[in-house]
Amino acid sequence: MLLLAQILTRLGARLCLIALFIAGAGLVAMTVIVAWGVFGRYVLNDTPIWVEASALFLMSWFILLGAAVGVRESDHLGFEVGLALSPPPLRNGLMILTELLVIAFGLAMLVYGAQLAIGTWSDRLPIIGISRGWDYVPIAVGGALIALFSLEKLMLFLTKAKSAPLGFTHFGSAQEV
Repeated sequence: MLLLAQILTRLGARLCLIALFIAGAGLVAMTVIVAWGVFGRYVLNDTPIWVEASALFLMSWFILLGAAVGVRESDHLGFEVGLALSPPPLRNGLMILTELLVIAFGLAMLVYGAQLAIGTWSDRLPIIGISRGWDYVPIAVGGALIALFSLEKLMLFLTKAKSAPLGFTHFGSAQEV
């Protein structure tokens, strides 16, 4: 089980960095798109029609990828108050239950997000011309990452490994914490 925790930690660190980079790039791209829309509306007096649809599409990506990173970094989807107020024997059980519930939530996002994407793949978003299924892919990807990162945290807890598996000192370089 310790080997699985180590493999998940290495994989999780890489995926977390990739997700964080994509989410950050999406946020920057959305900011540029919205700025262009404002410029077009108030300076050029000609609002680009694709701005809102594109910004919403990017927003779903960076929100769901950012949420997954938050799960891995223990900044999102926790039960902190209940854990802090519970006695130590109960706390361990609650920590395991919390991670199992987050894994189930992530898997549900993966399954139902994939079903939505597949079911709407033949439809087109009228303004930007891409498949409507792409609107639901971030739900599936975010869910998969949430489940994987929570499984990693559960494995680390069960093996009594460090709770913060890998930290990043600078872009692309990982060190053990």
